[in-house]
Amino acid sequence: MCGISGIINKNGKSVDKSQIKKMNNLIIHRGPDDEGFYFESNFAFGHRRLSIIDLSSDGHQPMHYTNKYVIIYNGEVYNYLEIKEDLQKDGYVFYSRTDTEVILASYDKWGEECVNRFNGMWAFAIYDKSKQIIFCSRDRFGVKPFYYTEVDDKFIFGSEIKQLLEFYNDVYVNKNILMDYLVIGFEDHTNETFFKNIYKLEQSHNLIYDLKTNNLSIKRYYDIPINSSFMDETESIKLYSNKLNESINLRLRSDVKVGSCLSGGLDSSSIAGIATKQYENKTKKKLTAIHAKSTESKSDESLFAKQVSDYCNLDLQVIEPSSKDFADSIKDVIFAQEEPFGSPSIFMQYFVMKKAKEIGCTVLLDGQGGDETLLGYERYYPAYLLSLNIFDMLKGFFYSSKNSKLNTKQLIQYFIYFTNAKVRVKSLKIKNSFIKKEYFEQISLKLIEQNANNYTDIFKLQYDEIYKTQMPHLLKYEDKNSMKHSIETRLPFIDYKVLETALALNNKYKIKNGWTKYILRKSIDNILPKNIVWRKNKVGFEAPTQSWLNSIDNIMKDTIKKSKIIDKICNNFNFNRLDKNQKWKLYNIAKWEQIYNVKIN
Repeated sequence: MCGISGIINKNGKSVDKSQIKKMNNLIIHRGPDDEGFYFESNFAFGHRRLSIIDLSSDGHQPMHYTNKYVIIYNGEVYNYLEIKEDLQKDGYVFYSRTDTEVILASYDKWGEECVNRFNGMWAFAIYDKSKQIIFCSRDRFGVKPFYYTEVDDKFIFGSEIKQLLEFYNDVYVNKNILMDYLVIGFEDHTNETFFKNIYKLEQSHNLIYDLKTNNLSIKRYYDIPINSSFMDETESIKLYSNKLNESINLRLRSDVKVGSCLSGGLDSSSIAGIATKQYENKTKKKLTAIHAKSTESKSDESLFAKQVSDYCNLDLQVIEPSSKDFADSIKDVIFAQEEPFGSPSIFMQYFVMKKAKEIGCTVLLDGQGGDETLLGYERYYPAYLLSLNIFDMLKGFFYSSKNSKLNTKQLIQYFIYFTNAKVRVKSLKIKNSFIKKEYFEQISLKLIEQNANNYTDIFKLQYDEIYKTQMPHLLKYEDKNSMKHSIETRLPFIDYKVLETALALNNKYKIKNGWTKYILRKSIDNILPKNIVWRKNKVGFEAPTQSWLNSIDNIMKDTIKKSKIIDKICNNFNFNRLDKNQKWKLYNIAKWEQIYNVKIN
């Protein structure tokens, strides 16, 4: 796990060493263990290393291979040992224990197709000397970031946006993304960012930069296959359980300490429960789990985390961030995240990562992706019910209101809101009446229509959530919160084999008799307490938002008043009449504008 930097001068001139050095210095937190540079006639690579596998100097980057290739790489290819074994049979010789060297040998053997053999997370750039190209790639679901821009006759790329902003005299907001975030809550649904002219290489894509012509091409190398499983319930449970166990086993490969996040919810509890047995077998030590306790009773899941810990014999570390902790870290978190985000809940994740660093737990397993792949959110109920015949729909409606936290009235409201684009747009107009008409009209109405239409096809809905509307911004939060503290997080639910299995399984095993994530509940029924497995009151990883925001209410109001961006896009409004989510979003925009000196034109 590391950070990468790259500058290509299109005019053929050599790169100013101070520029690539400055880019690298901005991401020391991503790789505090080592740094390295590589210079060619008109381009330069920079690298910061966080040592996870093969802690020796053999893992130094940029890494050279047979005088043909040079790589800078951020991530982990978990199945590198299996790939290495295959390559050795073909005569390849290895001089390190790193997965980086395996990537280079794989590229030599299979070319651009090598990425289809990788199981992991990655963002890398390989200089191919013979072809005079730079081959860049980002993992299937975008766990690792890759940003790029073109400015002043340069092509620049890196792990974080702040590296690229150094090349701009003035920084401007991308108004389309800003409005989609403020009104709809979408943040990472295109290759654009909140910053004008700063882009991200989308997940499942390669980028090839031709050094001879200074042209670049972007190609998709992976898409989720549309498969349907005809297995019965018992076979489905066995298959999914096996895939998840294999995924966790792969993600325990490490030469440093591994732990787990533990919210107390089903996903993180499942991972901790499975991982602890495997970890104890490998290391003869307890698995460390870190829990962030909310100070508000309605979002406090510490009791559930304690029950999981006691049942699974975990080394549980509990933190309880206060309102002061929240207020004191606002600037740091917004700077680390680089773009506005939906709610203060990610501060809880930030504090978990901070604790992991304090106790020397460099790798953490986490539960992102469980809901998106297994129909875990209550908003999936309408899509599931619409997929049934009328008899099963009525039966499903009854059980959905019985075995979830939604009552019948709420379930009907979900049905109307999420399946009808006109109702949703009308609701958004009323809720966001403080936004000037010309700016409100910039939101992606087509995206809302598409999202509503997807409720007639569960695969399309899940596909959209995985690639556009839900998982991308969760993965972005995860990466930036963890790497801010030099922590690597690994996500077993979005191992591509686990994800493909989950989407292929019959939907009646994802939600059954109203139980969301039924297949997961059955898979871990014998390794966790029953009241954890069959919980109805899904909370999510929530912060004590109300008390935290109340503690900075006047600060938010004053900061919003000073914002030139908000002044331009909003009518006059009464701050006290806004709900907590609207207050946070406007304050987040204003504070982000202040920290990054963002302008609007």
